[in-house]
Amino acid sequence: MIERVEKPGTEKINIAKKFGRLLRERFEKDSKFYFFSPDETTSNRLNEVFDVEKRAWALPREDFDLPESEDGRIIELLSENTLFSMLLGHLSNGEQGVMASYEAFFSVIYSQILQQIKFFKQMDEVEWRKKWPAVNLLSTSMCWRQDHNGFTHQSPAMISGLLSVPGEKVNCLFPVDDVDAEEAFGFMMRTENVVNFTTFDKNENPRWIDSYHAKFLYKNGGASVFQFASNENPEVVLTAVGDVMVREMLKAREIVKKAIPEARLRFVGVNALTHGKIGTTEKSFSREQFNDYFTFERPIVGAFHGYAETFRDILRNYTNLDRLSIHGFEERGTTTTPLEMLAMNHCSRFDLAGDIFEKLGRGELAEKQRKIVDENREYTRVFGKDMIEI
Repeated sequence: MIERVEKPGTEKINIAKKFGRLLRERFEKDSKFYFFSPDETTSNRLNEVFDVEKRAWALPREDFDLPESEDGRIIELLSENTLFSMLLGHLSNGEQGVMASYEAFFSVIYSQILQQIKFFKQMDEVEWRKKWPAVNLLSTSMCWRQDHNGFTHQSPAMISGLLSVPGEKVNCLFPVDDVDAEEAFGFMMRTENVVNFTTFDKNENPRWIDSYHAKFLYKNGGASVFQFASNENPEVVLTAVGDVMVREMLKAREIVKKAIPEARLRFVGVNALTHGKIGTTEKSFSREQFNDYFTFERPIVGAFHGYAETFRDILRNYTNLDRLSIHGFEERGTTTTPLEMLAMNHCSRFDLAGDIFEKLGRGELAEKQRKIVDENREYTRVFGKDMIEI
């Protein structure tokens, strides 16, 4: 438990490794727990599971193979369709399991997930049907960091698809850091008859919040004001969904505050979405809460992990669209550097800072940010790396 974060944003951690540790602990506690994954458990930084459990294997073994056994509870198979079917078979026995895959390839099983959502809805209408453990999916190797795979591996479409399904059966979770990841995992393990789709970066990112704040996010409906990054009576409200987007928006805030110390900004972090709402199927964000956190009339600059339209469609249920300036994945990608990948989709800290400057009426400062983006683009073409470290 992290009781206090002295300097938010200064300590770098790895959310994927935290999930690997949580999975390992689940294996130790539950002898019937299974983990399903294509052959990417190690590259996804979830390999701590191999410290306590073996991979299922029925072929000759080589010296370089990971720990393997005929009765191993780590199922690795390069077929999302087959893995998902095996996961459902396990869940139907009332036993818990988790499946992980690259974000871009979860779309392969979208129709299967839809059928399971329909099944859950039908189960609710049959009195004698026992509830299933939640269908828990870990989505990593995300669109924003594909340094060698490129455009083929850059797609957040699964998030949009799941959030478009009416009903109370889908939670899309976006832990802001490793502390929040622990709460997300606890939510995944305790929920029933729902699909939980949890998205996170497998690279290092800053730690922002303590355990009390992470618990509050779920109790409060999936959003909270980050007090260390907020002023009273804000001129502009900032928000972000997804660990990379939270990082970039808070870095954008730093840029703005450095240039205009008196600027009044508020940051609202969001870590969960469900159909048409901020929050989860257990607790969603009310309109009254939204008006309190986001104000009634101030402009809102947002950054979303997936397609901007998906988050905008949710926010339109809370406020007028003319207040919103939402950044997100624009289906522009290639094999490139982290900052350039963000800039291609107008989601870098400099793009976001430029938008905030525009809202504050400081067009000349916004233009300065655009020049930085252009300079970095040229720099990456010559040197193959960003001007600054992300």
